[in-house]
Amino acid sequence: MYKIFIVEDDKSIAESMKQHLTQWDYDVYCVTDFKTVKEDFIRDDPHLVLMDIKLPFFNGYHWCEEIRAISAVPIIFISSASDNMNIVMAMNMGGDDFIAKPFSLEVLTAKVQAIIRRTYSMQGQMNIIEHKGAVLDMANTALTYSGEKIDLTRNDFRIMQLLMENKGSVVTREKIMEKLWESESFIDDNTLTVNITRLRRKLESAGLCHFITTKKGIGYMVE
Repeated sequence: MYKIFIVEDDKSIAESMKQHLTQWDYDVYCVTDFKTVKEDFIRDDPHLVLMDIKLPFFNGYHWCEEIRAISAVPIIFISSASDNMNIVMAMNMGGDDFIAKPFSLEVLTAKVQAIIRRTYSMQGQMNIIEHKGAVLDMANTALTYSGEKIDLTRNDFRIMQLLMENKGSVVTREKIMEKLWESESFIDDNTLTVNITRLRRKLESAGLCHFITTKKGIGYMVE
């Protein structure tokens, strides 16, 4: 299920968008605290953002810039300030589309569907997995975060691939060991722990803190 992140100060508009998009089987989250938009975005890890320009505390351009620093997720601006200057600025700040208020919920849904289809079908073709701003390129066995490449060993890459392919679910230690060594037999359990610890250090040094979570007695996951 694709997740939509709505940053809209008008509660009635936000609720109408949420209700309509939910009917199309989207998982929708509406921001309520406009001081913590970035933190909410990181926690929700959405596939698409719907962003108003006029917001309390900081405007939509500010939050677009903050999100762009950590993620390439599509952003659609929605605003009554639909003059050419604002549209051009929205695109220049990293927006992918612009919808002028008042708008049709049907048109909104069509644009959301088109961008999600285009974005994530293309990611599939490029064989890329993205999570919380971390991008794993399967073809080049490379991991990047905030534009910086993180050097991975063969085992690092296999661990990241397995965890990111199963994001939101716990991957057992046995399954990881099978992925790394094609067998869980005759492998010292501490060997996996050492591999995970080294990988975590690399991620943390690049700014990806707490990316891998330990589920004691079971395995690991990325949430």
